Amino acid sequence: MEDGRVILSSKPFQMVLDRLCYALIENYNDFQGTYLIGIQPRGVLLADRLVARLKDILPDSTLQYGQLDITFYRDDFRKHGKPLEASKTNLEFAIEDQRVILIDDVLYTGRTIQAAMTALGDFGRPSTVELLALVDRRFNRHLPIKANYTGIQVDAVDEAYVKVSWADQDGDDKILIFPQKHEVQV
Repeated sequence: MEDGRVILSSKPFQMVLDRLCYALIENYNDFQGTYLIGIQPRGVLLADRLVARLKDILPDSTLQYGQLDITFYRDDFRKHGKPLEASKTNLEFAIEDQRVILIDDVLYTGRTIQAAMTALGDFGRPSTVELLALVDRRFNRHLPIKANYTGIQVDAVDEAYVKVSWADQDGDDKILIFPQKHEVQV
């Protein structure tokens, strides 16, 4: 991983997380009728952090949080040579006619979000769905999907790979960019 370049270090990383939390609070106040859903696996790491921080800021809020696995909703799940391991879906609430905020770490082609929206359909029809992404790779979108809340925007060529590192899992909070995906151990 030594060939990766840090594009957001720990302190600004925390500031971006706080900014995202305050943007959500500004739009949803106490989160009544609003559900935050992290997309497995990496979006859940972001969602866990945001939810913890939101609970610190608004201890009396009615914050509802769930986790959504999209493994078998992806349009490329049959293309992998080895058996896939699904993550856990944990939605202990009904999303019918509720507001949903999908959370993922990196928005790139849009295919993950398309799969997440398809998976959500199995749990009901929300009144609205918004997207929060920590990193928006603006170029190379395959689908017309845009984040409502964005931490940072990164302009990178196809071969580049953007990775979000988390302190509790990777040793430090930071965002890195690598010249080519095949060189990165994820």
